[in-house]
Amino acid sequence: MNARERFHEVMHFNTRVRSMKWEFGYWGETVERFYQEGLPKKSYPCLPHTISSPTSHLYVPCWQSIKGDTLPPGIAVIGGGLYWPTQGFPLDFDIRSYFGMDKPQILLNLNLLFYPPFETEILEEDDHHLLYIDLDGVKRHFLKETAVIPSAVDYPIKNWETWEMLKRERLRPEEILFRLPPNWDELVVLYKERDFPLVIGGYPHGLFGTLATLMGYENLFVGYYENPELIHDIIKTFVDLWISIYEEVLAQVEVDALHIWEDLSFGKGPMVSPKIIQEFMVPYYRRLTDFVKARGVDIVLLDTDGYCFDIIPLFIEGGITGLYPIEVSCGMDLIRVRQAFPQLQLLGGIPKGEIAKGKECIEEILKPVQEVLKTGGYIPFGDHLIPPEVSFHEFSYYRTRLNEIIEKTGKY
Repeated sequence: MNARERFHEVMHFNTRVRSMKWEFGYWGETVERFYQEGLPKKSYPCLPHTISSPTSHLYVPCWQSIKGDTLPPGIAVIGGGLYWPTQGFPLDFDIRSYFGMDKPQILLNLNLLFYPPFETEILEEDDHHLLYIDLDGVKRHFLKETAVIPSAVDYPIKNWETWEMLKRERLRPEEILFRLPPNWDELVVLYKERDFPLVIGGYPHGLFGTLATLMGYENLFVGYYENPELIHDIIKTFVDLWISIYEEVLAQVEVDALHIWEDLSFGKGPMVSPKIIQEFMVPYYRRLTDFVKARGVDIVLLDTDGYCFDIIPLFIEGGITGLYPIEVSCGMDLIRVRQAFPQLQLLGGIPKGEIAKGKECIEEILKPVQEVLKTGGYIPFGDHLIPPEVSFHEFSYYRTRLNEIIEKTGKY
């Protein structure tokens, strides 16, 4: 059974099939520590040299500005639970190979934002920082010492005037075909013979996430109340655009899942009220999910960090079928989520920071995993990027035990 076939069996609750062996990913500093502490270095994670679309290459100027032969400490290295390519992040091969993990989800590199994309432009740079304009038109500030995701300092959508200009210049419906990868014809042939899950959507595409990215959180929060017509128009325009692009793609390629990126929760709960979600998201989720499901894509996974238990029913109402990374570190209880929502696909659910506490703690945090694996529809991995506090020795014990548990819960 290949990775694509296994992904479908697991996501459709076949408990006779063992789950996927994936991690969400690792911080660059973590991977460097693993290499120093014994991980064989055979296929070092590669940073991108080119920039093509916002789907795969936001933040690339940041990573390219870091000098040296090691990974930027604050970059993510993809482990399969998070799709690749995204945000200029490299893909791990060595950890996957060492622990016998499965092939990752591959994200179709579609331009789902502006066409033509904005030209990346370096505004200021020295040894400590970078100020630049990214592919999505957002002005960002990057600190090279910490080398984490840059902070936004200015946004392309400010009001009706700027939004209408963007629609006229960069959201023209007649240019759908230009949003496909340049080697699309070759990919259509390649994807027909694939043995890995192929997915669409991803970062930064969501009904909350896209607007927060292009407007800023504060402007979005105020807009819900002071300019709701603008917010509705932005969401509707992007959903219409995505459906048009997906219609073209799904006419030629079978896709395994749709990922929606939101990150609308934090440690204590969602950043917006259920009322806002009901008005500004649920109807548009429904339109998007009904469209892809009618064309054979019946796995729709939503990415939100933080505590989100209370709004899960709204996601389900919108047609979402699965949720990740089930951030236990923020109070999400894996068993409680499964008991309350038995048909919700779950990914993640292992508190990443606890792995650093050693064998006894690892055994404890894997107990809920064993229970939920028995129910099917679950892919266990750390509830975000594995932090650098985790040694290679600790990670090796954790990953070996998790692999053993996975193998015991499925015959095939």
